[in-house]
Amino acid sequence: MLAAALALAQEQNPAMSDAYWKLWNPEVQREIDRRIDQNRKADAALTLTGLPAGAEVKVEQISHAFIFGAHIFNFKQLGTAERNRKYEELYGTLFNSATIAFYWKKFELEPGKPRFEAEERDTAAYWDACKDPKNEIHWRRPAAEPAVAFCESKGIRLHGHPIIWGNRKWHHPEWLFETFCPADEKEKILKLGKEGLAKLTPAQIAELIPVYTREMKRLFEKRAVELAQRYQGRIHSWDVVNESATDFSRGLMVPGDAICKSHYGLMPGDYTWQAFQTVGPLFPKNVKLNINDYLNNEAYTRQVNDLRARGCRIDIMGTQMHLFNPQDCLKLADGQTISKPVNTPQQIWDTMDTLAKAGLPLHLSEITITSPNNDARGQQIQAVLTRNLYRTWFS
Repeated sequence: MLAAALALAQEQNPAMSDAYWKLWNPEVQREIDRRIDQNRKADAALTLTGLPAGAEVKVEQISHAFIFGAHIFNFKQLGTAERNRKYEELYGTLFNSATIAFYWKKFELEPGKPRFEAEERDTAAYWDACKDPKNEIHWRRPAAEPAVAFCESKGIRLHGHPIIWGNRKWHHPEWLFETFCPADEKEKILKLGKEGLAKLTPAQIAELIPVYTREMKRLFEKRAVELAQRYQGRIHSWDVVNESATDFSRGLMVPGDAICKSHYGLMPGDYTWQAFQTVGPLFPKNVKLNINDYLNNEAYTRQVNDLRARGCRIDIMGTQMHLFNPQDCLKLADGQTISKPVNTPQQIWDTMDTLAKAGLPLHLSEITITSPNNDARGQQIQAVLTRNLYRTWFS
């Protein structure tokens, strides 16, 4: 079914409305082709000697430097040997890069015990016997070393994601506050609540909870140093900080502050700058240091320019595009406008131009395109959107 959908994606697939094809019309497709020819292709001249006249010559591209990968968050977790085999076969064939999960919350379930090495709960046998894998605490969060070693055996590029991120649900461990905030400081924070904290300045908060302020900064730095020292050049690039542009855009990243009143919750002051300053000297120059965000606008570009002006080594700018909600895909198929900057090719090009003003290579770091209802039409919608969006990004 999926193969048929992909074939139809190259034509004006009837799964999409006339309004959609009016936006993605033949003239637009020719412009995408023109840009790909201009930006992604080059002529080559080959001189072959020792061949008889009229000999047939076959030229085949066997590799490329273009990074095309996926996360490997379900390593050994898919429940059967056959599923795991098919999953692993994608790496080194379709994908020449893999993203390794280092989400702090599940990577270090207990303070001081990072999950570098596999335990019994990381084995295929454990997952094969698991009746409800998605409710396991480490679902999509395998131990790091087995995944790293597997990717190394395939000779592919490795990307670490992420070192620092403020998100409480997916990354920030509860034990930071529970274990390292003294009882008297906890009491002050809980008594104030969100509304009370919101009325205080960062300096007032730092004065109110001096121990936790210092401990947060120490533990953030400890994590960054630990990952940098362990992996050095084995992992080829890292998302040093994930999704911090919103804090920057709201004026919350203030140089010199001990505390950042982040939209996530309390964070170390100026934490994006601090993270890059910490890891910059520790990683070899051939390891690329990325910043990554979903805020694909001028504020993100300003943040990157500001950080670099203040001495941060940032090599690559990551940009995300998640269509998690199948309704967004249905709206696009119907020619309707959604809040994400993927409604028209021109909107995509304008977004890329805005981010390019930072003067860094762009990494399309996280992409999700869902299949509405996962039925025949839904898969065709997914295929058409995937083809047109990827071609436009590639152009």
